[in-house]
Amino acid sequence: MAISVVMPALEMAQETGKLLAWRKKEGERVTKGEPLLEIETDKAVVEIEAPGDGILAGVTADVGAVIPVGETIAWLVAAGEKPPVKSAAAVPAARASSGPERAAAAVAPAPAERAATTTQISPKARRLAKDLGVDINKVHGTGPDGTITSEDIQNFADSKGAPASAPAASETLSQVARLMAERTTQSWTSVPHFFLVRDVDCSELIAAQKRICDESEKTQSPAPTITDLLIALLARVIANHRRMNASWTGEAIRSNPEVNISVAMAVKDGVVGAVIHKANTLKLAEISTQRRELTERARAGRLRPADISGGTFTLSNLGMYKVDAFSAIITPPQAAVLAVGTIADRVTAIDGKPAVRPMMTMTLSSDHRVVDGARAAEFLSELADAIQIPEKGLR
Repeated sequence: MAISVVMPALEMAQETGKLLAWRKKEGERVTKGEPLLEIETDKAVVEIEAPGDGILAGVTADVGAVIPVGETIAWLVAAGEKPPVKSAAAVPAARASSGPERAAAAVAPAPAERAATTTQISPKARRLAKDLGVDINKVHGTGPDGTITSEDIQNFADSKGAPASAPAASETLSQVARLMAERTTQSWTSVPHFFLVRDVDCSELIAAQKRICDESEKTQSPAPTITDLLIALLARVIANHRRMNASWTGEAIRSNPEVNISVAMAVKDGVVGAVIHKANTLKLAEISTQRRELTERARAGRLRPADISGGTFTLSNLGMYKVDAFSAIITPPQAAVLAVGTIADRVTAIDGKPAVRPMMTMTLSSDHRVVDGARAAEFLSELADAIQIPEKGLR
């Protein structure tokens, strides 16, 4: 029986995906689990694995095409078997799923004829149309059942449909960059952020890193960075503060059973949150290894769906860019993000006398619907203590 390959949904709000590459040619044999195609979402370039064994056939999508979620783009067939004649959108129920189980392209039932419906528009597309001044009655929808997507609105605005008064675009943004801008705007305007700032002495953190790196040379194990140490300490402290690891569902607060640290990484055209799952249960060497692998895949544009899904708390470190301090925007439905700046020598009071110490500024952004000021302050205080006495938290 032929297996359909559809454009997968990697997150709830995803409407389309851009096909960047086929990793197999039509007519080639494919094994379940091996890379089959690459797609671009609003988060990253992601490799999609084959949902089964078979021969790739009936490919209907070209490289560069923007495809609605759930639409069949190819088939995996047995030797001598022909793919179904018609390729229609699969039932887009895959949107409701979440987590690493979406690593393979979704398996859909045989296609059926679509029923003619009136033109529809997604809420995200409607907001974008309002922002760009686009008349939705003039836009042709390319989504399932003719639904107008945000991609349709943007394409219309980029062409003759933009208002005459609109300034000419100075740069053409990729789908990743454009949707990232939309998501951060939505978070900033809808999530009630509040911020707490704390300076912390990193003398012992630096000493711990040096000691562990010296040991790593002898054992030929990964040498951890300051970011690795922060991930380890952060994950262990978060485990003691359930609200910091919770999510806002729209109506209630959901406690997340796992501590999955999303690490903000700069990639071409934007920032991606690469996730280290169950970070509070991992040893420092395991965190270091995973973080390095995620960084390499992110830079190469080879992230997998599981690499960017399931984050419950974000760490954003701009210390390597010599930034002293900054405030980060929360990634919904997460409740908080920690922004850390560079470690630099500063004059501080020690036992009532001025002294020079390597100091770091931490800025905690929290969602006030989930976390109040007192809870956030307790969390930040415990984290500062852990950084100042890292050996205890790294055992």
